[in-house]
Amino acid sequence: MTSSGTYAFEPSNGELVLSAYERLQIYAPSLRQEHMAAARREFNFLFASWGNRQVNLWEVIRTQATLTASTATITGVPTDVFRVLLIEPRDVTSGVSGREIHFVAKDYNSREMIAARSISAVDANVMGGGVIYYAITQAGAPVGAPTIYVAPQVTSALTLRLVYVPIQAAVASSGNNPIPGESDNALVAWTVAYARAKEREDRSPDPNWLTVYGTEKQNILVRLAPRDESEPAYADGMFEGMCL
Repeated sequence: MTSSGTYAFEPSNGELVLSAYERLQIYAPSLRQEHMAAARREFNFLFASWGNRQVNLWEVIRTQATLTASTATITGVPTDVFRVLLIEPRDVTSGVSGREIHFVAKDYNSREMIAARSISAVDANVMGGGVIYYAITQAGAPVGAPTIYVAPQVTSALTLRLVYVPIQAAVASSGNNPIPGESDNALVAWTVAYARAKEREDRSPDPNWLTVYGTEKQNILVRLAPRDESEPAYADGMFEGMCL
């Protein structure tokens, strides 16, 4: 007897909403457009909440940005940047000038950034394994692209690879749940909890369904744990730069 193969169960957001209302014994013929619109808003509220709690760190985007000559900021930063993971020269193949430059994240007012801002622009082609510090400022997504300051500046333009985690985009009823880790049950429980708020005297979400949601959310966090837990080869010195 042969196997039937694999089956990808991927219900749409609309199907998840139907499942939630069915648990309240509200079936498709009774649903109106307002029901679906309200559920879609709740989905997006939930995704925004998960984004703030860093549940969305599974998606990584690589794009190109530019460090223009004699400029203190990186240009070409996308508007959906939630967290920057890596900045490096775009071309790191052997023999390319500037490929050994390291970009290191620092606070804008850190000792290293202040010192680097005070020196003249440097030639990226002769920096070798030099360091350029960067600091991320402004609100970032969804308000707008963050501003990434660098120091020291460079005398010639440098094309960069920017690796970042994007903000979660708004969803539509016809789309699919973008959260991995078997999160469908969490979305259904969240929708039911807030749908039942209309039945409660205090108009608060149903506590039992919020408990179900909390359990599912915790399971998601476990499933989305880092896949690579190797420790870094080295750590910054705690007392580095201190004079005795």
